[in-house]
Amino acid sequence: MENNNILRSLRYTFKFNDAKLPGIFAQAGREVSQQQLSKWLKKDDEDGYEPIYDNDLAYFLNGFIIEKRGKKDDKLPVAEKRLTNNIVLRKLKIALNLKDEDMLEILGLVDFEISKHELSAFFRKPTQSQYRPCKDQVLRYFLQGLTKKYKPASFNAKQ
Repeated sequence: MENNNILRSLRYTFKFNDAKLPGIFAQAGREVSQQQLSKWLKKDDEDGYEPIYDNDLAYFLNGFIIEKRGKKDDKLPVAEKRLTNNIVLRKLKIALNLKDEDMLEILGLVDFEISKHELSAFFRKPTQSQYRPCKDQVLRYFLQGLTKKYKPASFNAKQ
């Protein structure tokens, strides 16, 4: 899934305005200008659009965890250079303090059903035989479910 879509979706769902977003990045140790954010938040067919790379999205997701859960110890988490959908899903799970049942409920809000075993396979180490890559569709449905859970009135208005 495109990193820009993930950033836009989380911004919309959790009502992060232009003043709040740089602060979330800063909590994880990354300074981002309003001008750069504006480029990342544009649609890919708009003038001035720039893709947000994995490392920058990792800083945002780490800042989102700190925003929601608070700082752990005195050191900042290390932002990954390469993100997968599995890592994004794990970071969202941590930030929102979700259990497997909560995640299945969120996916159920958009009529997407998977078993608890299928979900747990996304959080295993890639070297384990039960590991499964999280496909774009699953992450997309999860982000839609988050929107429906945290911003239900606006989700229903779009349909």
